[in-house]
Amino acid sequence: MKKIVVYLCLVSLALMNSCLGASADIVIRGDGSGKITLEYRVSQMLESMGRLDGNKRWPAIPVGKADFERSLARIPGLRLSSFSSKEAGGASGGNRFGRSGDLVTRVTLEFKDTAALLAFLDSTGSHASLVQGPSSTTLRLVLLDPSTDTLDADLLSLLREISAGYEMSLSFSTPKNAVLSLLPPSVTAARIVPQGRKVSFAIGMGDLIGLEDGLIVEVTW
Repeated sequence: MKKIVVYLCLVSLALMNSCLGASADIVIRGDGSGKITLEYRVSQMLESMGRLDGNKRWPAIPVGKADFERSLARIPGLRLSSFSSKEAGGASGGNRFGRSGDLVTRVTLEFKDTAALLAFLDSTGSHASLVQGPSSTTLRLVLLDPSTDTLDADLLSLLREISAGYEMSLSFSTPKNAVLSLLPPSVTAARIVPQGRKVSFAIGMGDLIGLEDGLIVEVTW
């Protein structure tokens, strides 16, 4: 069965394996170095469902500091500068998405150049690219590919239901004013800050899953 993939974590965040919300704040400095602050939430409810089925491997994303360190060791120019993981409390754990009881992991990574950034965003090299022109730079991320990331109607309906209350967000701080664009232009469910030194977008996981034409993010500065 094909998977929905969000290129925010060191491994593919497959929604077939865990119900989650994810956010990433990416800061790119003038020399190409920078940092990534990543937070993701794994639903305890869906994790428990997997354990009842005897699947002890859930969730299929790094949840421990050692997991991140092993993964980062394969990417030159990338290092882990902080890590925390805890269970969320309160109605939404003090955050804008998710549920009480979610496992919340927060990580800060430092990258020394854009090559390390691209390797982190997409180790395959097919979904993240950086084009540097004479006067501007464009970062392009394919977050959802309609040619591969498809689901049947019943499964789509189920994933939308269990993903309610979760969202994915990305923000970019760049050396100069930037413009963020989502493709295709028909993507209307996202909240966007399209221009400025810091640009961003956020979209509900259920809305993301249901995008039949895929989702591409382009940031130009």
